[in-house]
Formats: sequence, structure tokens, C-alpha cells
Amino acid sequence: MEEKVKMWDLFLTFARIGGLTFGGGYAMLPMLQKEVVETKKWATEEELLDYYAVGQCTPGVIAVNVATFIGQKTRGVLGGIIATFGVVAPSFVIILILASLINHFAEYKIVAHALAGIRVSVAALIVSAIVKLWKKGVRDLVGILIFAAVVLLSLVLNVSPIIIVIVAMLFGILYGRLAGREGKR
Repeated sequence: MEEKVKMWDLFLTFARIGGLTFGGGYAMLPMLQKEVVETKKWATEEELLDYYAVGQCTPGVIAVNVATFIGQKTRGVLGGIIATFGVVAPSFVIILILASLINHFAEYKIVAHALAGIRVSVAALIVSAIVKLWKKGVRDLVGILIFAAVVLLSLVLNVSPIIIVIVAMLFGILYGRLAGREGKR
């Protein structure tokens, strides 16, 4: 990130992400990866993973939180506000329009079929994001064990994601200290 990011570019990039990704925050992860890391180079893959992690355990939508982090990193507080507004604005406008129309079209079978197709594509996008996160985040047997424990705790035991993230964070700190790898990745 050698030259200063333009506010307009920050806004338009996140507006495009917010306007062209369907299915919520997790569905935005692949597009965030492509735009922020690969195309714009506003963050590294490791930084983006850190933003995902922190964005997941803070209130709000993960994609909005990540946009805020990236905007703040590139242009300070105002950049965080601009990026957040950019990612939210298209959804806000689209939801306003859909909310006024949904009652008129919900009973049509074609709308139900379209929504079913969208749900399947969003599931595939989420799996794609999971695979990318797995490749960067799960590096050893301990990572696999943490992953398995989180799946068990969340899917089987229905433990709160906040508790899971905090426990995983504490375990990571403890493991890092015991293994003598403090501060190393």
C-alpha cells in the first residue's frame, strides 16, 4: 500500500462488495479476499484472517466489521466510516425496495424457486470461504483439534460463538506459551 488510498475508491470498492454479494456477511468473504488482498492489496491474507476473527467476535455483521477495519487501516477513522457506509449503502437501498415489494410477490412460485437457488449458491460461497480460511488458519494437529472442538461445541452442543471464540483465543495463548512460540506465526 505505497500510495494513499482514495476515499472514493474505498467507498466504491466496498459498495461493489456490498451490492454484488448475496447471502450475508459470510458470502462476502470470497469477494473481500479477492478485492482487498489480491486486487487492491490493502491487506495481507493474514491481516484479513485477523479481521475476520475479530469481526466474528464483535457485535455486528462480519463484513461490515471487516470493512470498518480495512477502511481504518487504509485511511484512519474517516476511512473506516467511508468503507462501512460503502458496504452498507447498497444493502440498505435494496432492502428498502424489496421490503416495499415482497408482500406483492412472495406468493409467486418463480420467486420461491429463485430464493431456493440463491440459498444453494450462498452455501457454496460459504464453503469456498471456509476452505480458504482452513488453508491459512489450520496449520497443524492442534489447529485441527481446535477446529473439531469448535464444530462439536457449535453444532452439537449449541455453545455461544462468543464463548467459543474466547475459549479458543485463550487456548491459543496458553498453547503458544507452553510451546515456546509466543508472538510467532
